[in-house]
Amino acid sequence: MKREVSLEEISDGKLYGANDMVKADCQDCRGCSACCYKMGTSIILDPFDIYRITSGLQCRFEELLDEKIELNIVDRIILPNIKMAEEEERCPFLNEEERCSIHEFRPSICRLFPLGRYYEENGFRYFLQIYECKKKNRSKIKVSKWIDTPNLKENEKFIWQWHNFLKEMEEKIEKSTDENLMKNIDYFILKTFYLKPYESGEDFYTQFEQRMKEAKSFAEII
Repeated sequence: MKREVSLEEISDGKLYGANDMVKADCQDCRGCSACCYKMGTSIILDPFDIYRITSGLQCRFEELLDEKIELNIVDRIILPNIKMAEEEERCPFLNEEERCSIHEFRPSICRLFPLGRYYEENGFRYFLQIYECKKKNRSKIKVSKWIDTPNLKENEKFIWQWHNFLKEMEEKIEKSTDENLMKNIDYFILKTFYLKPYESGEDFYTQFEQRMKEAKSFAEII
């Protein structure tokens, strides 16, 4: 999701790599669940998020659409996001104790928070959002430890590929005069990367690469 603000407005002005120390440790968010409320449509789910959640809950993407997630347009592309529930606009995965019921396989945006990604020409780095987290007196922690994602280099490669693919699709939509192109792209992305079940016992990145081969062929013909 594009943000029309400068890095200086929302961060400490620094960019971090996976091995850098950053003041992001919220001490397990004890007594706080502020970031689980009123997040609108901002908790966008990528294919790896869906792989982790469907594997963790042993369910299908379509089942999540019943109550937990919804579809919205993000930079011209239809993508799923966590659906804030009820009048309180709370995350549907928040339990009665105000704790995350899917913490072990929570989405990447939740793992990052209060960090964000800053995309550059050949990759991305992380930045610290200084106004978003309500927790005071955060301590320093290594970025990779905070994100808590196995095979982080492989994960960062996936994130970069996914970002570039969505960017390419967005550019094709912007340049096209074909009214059906957006529908065709949306259908392909949802069908290929979300609706088609992932094998929970198999490596996600291998499955993603296979689907990206289909995506590259698709991109060539549209």
